[in-house]
Amino acid sequence: MERPEYEFARQDLDFLHWWGVPTLFRCPHVADPRACDIALVGAPHSSGNGTTWRDQHLGPRSMRDVSMAYRRLHLPWQFDPWSACRINDLGDVPIYETLVNDRAVREIEAFYGAIDRAGACPVSIGGDHSISLAILRAIAGPESRHRQPAAVVHFDAHYDTYDDFPNWYGAYDSAGHWASKSVHERHVDATRSVQIGIRGHDVWMDPGKTSRELGYRIVTKDEFDDDLGIDGTVELIRERVGILPVYVSFDLDALDTAIAPAVSNPEPGEEGLTMKEAIRVIQGMRGMNVIGADVVELMPSLDSPNAMTAQNATRIAFELICVIADRLSNIDGAG
Repeated sequence: MERPEYEFARQDLDFLHWWGVPTLFRCPHVADPRACDIALVGAPHSSGNGTTWRDQHLGPRSMRDVSMAYRRLHLPWQFDPWSACRINDLGDVPIYETLVNDRAVREIEAFYGAIDRAGACPVSIGGDHSISLAILRAIAGPESRHRQPAAVVHFDAHYDTYDDFPNWYGAYDSAGHWASKSVHERHVDATRSVQIGIRGHDVWMDPGKTSRELGYRIVTKDEFDDDLGIDGTVELIRERVGILPVYVSFDLDALDTAIAPAVSNPEPGEEGLTMKEAIRVIQGMRGMNVIGADVVELMPSLDSPNAMTAQNATRIAFELICVIADRLSNIDGAG
C-alpha cells in the first residue's frame, strides 16, 4: 500500500517538468478520442520535408518533456482551460510507413478521421508541415463533420503553395504543397484564409503567385511591421474568416530565428514575429470557431541547451488550446 505522504509529494512535484511520465501539458494519456473535447496529438513525421534538416519527428517527444511545466492558467482571461473541458493526450499517431511520405500522410489522415468522427478538436505537435494536409483532409471539407471547407490562419515564413513543383523530390503530399493541395481538394477555402509572417528571399521572383491565385490574403512580415500591426492583423483575420470553421497552422519559422533557432527552414537576416506578436494575434481569435490547430517544424536536435524553441512552441500551443477551450466552454454540453 502506498504511503499517504506520496500524494502530497506528487501534488508538489507536478510543477516540475522533469518529474513524472511525460505527456503533453501533463494531461492524462487517453487513447479514445471520444473521451476528449480537445485531443492533443503528437505527429512524429519528417519525410514530407526531407530536403532540409529532418529531425522534425522528434518534435512531439521534446514538447512532451518541456510542456510538463506549462499546465498553467490563462491569467489575462482568468481562465482555466484544463477544467473547462476534457483535454487529453491521445499519444502519437502510429505511422507504420513513416519513411514513405505519401503513404504516411494517408495513415495520419486515417488517425484524424477517428478524431473527427468522435467530435473532438485536435491540437497537434509535428512533425513537418505535411501533417497539416493529412489533418485537414480528415477534419475539413464536405466529408467531415463540419460539411464544408475551413478557413486557415497560417503562420509561416513561407507560402507552402509551391505548385510550380509537381512534387517535392518525390514527395507529392509534401510540406511545400499542403497549403495549395488542401484548397484544390476543397478542404480549405483560401478566399477566407490568411497567411501571416512571410519573409525572406526565394528562388522564384514571385513565390506568392500561387497563393494569390488561390485567393489567400498574404500578410508579409513587412506589411505586418509597417502597416497592419497586431490589431490590424486581428481585424483582418476576424473580418475575412467570419463564422467559418477555422484551422490554425503555426510553422515555428514564422518566429524570429533568435527565439526559434531549431526549425527546418530558418530565415535568418530578416526579423520574424516576436512571441508577443504571435501570442497577441492568436489571442485576438478568441471566440472564433477554431476547429483545430497544429505547431510544426520543431527540430529539437538543433535547439539551444535550454530548449528555447521547444519552450516557445509550448507557449504557442498553450494559447491555441486556450482559444479552443474558451469557445467550447461556452457551448452547452462541453465537458
